[in-house]
Amino acid sequence: MFDLTGKVAIVTGGNGGIGLGIAKGLAGAGASVVVAGRDAKKSADAVAALGPKAIALPVDVADKASIEALVAETVKRFGRLDILVANAGVTVRKPPQDLTDEEWDHVLNVNLTGVFQSCRAAYPHMKAAGGGKIITIGSMMSIFGAPFGAAYGATKGGVVQMTRAMATAWAPDNIQVNAILPGWIDTAMTQGARSYVPTLHQSVLERTPAGRWGAPEDFSGIAVFLAAPASDFVTGTAIPVDGGYSIRG
Repeated sequence: MFDLTGKVAIVTGGNGGIGLGIAKGLAGAGASVVVAGRDAKKSADAVAALGPKAIALPVDVADKASIEALVAETVKRFGRLDILVANAGVTVRKPPQDLTDEEWDHVLNVNLTGVFQSCRAAYPHMKAAGGGKIITIGSMMSIFGAPFGAAYGATKGGVVQMTRAMATAWAPDNIQVNAILPGWIDTAMTQGARSYVPTLHQSVLERTPAGRWGAPEDFSGIAVFLAAPASDFVTGTAIPVDGGYSIRG
């Protein structure tokens, strides 16, 4: 039920943070993993950690042509595409009134349009193969807001609704589409948030029932579940992985 041997996965932003935690889970379950990112050195290091069935390919998810080239090269090398994890994302931490048009557009282009274009590029290959698995990455900001996350929250809310729409559209093609909603995870991105909000670290510990920040490896298991036959009747969901942070009032 959880064996991914013979499957091929793309993980955008798979060279660090949550993306690398997901890639490790997929590789550990037997999948060939394409680590897709902009930083070639980070991608090479990730591939070295993942093992012989992993490769690195460049991508800029804000560029439609780059996404399409990534998918085409993956299919050329492996002959198939079974799993897409649309993970790559950015943020700009500012009050909404201070966001520039350029900052707003950049966050939307990467976090929302880039996810859409990644999924759309993967779809025909999965349909032709008789099915597939798409995992999008939302956020706890898909559920509630933060004063410094207007653009980010808008995209992550949009990702969840888009996931639901794609799930209904592509269910007849045996493609399951689900979202993961990370909570406060110890990554380079959230280290920036802790610098922006000095009280954040302690407030997260106090609110999280699990009593700790999450780690990238906490996403290995949920990713394998959503990529494997075990989840064949699960689609259109948005699953928090947050140690209980989002359920506490």
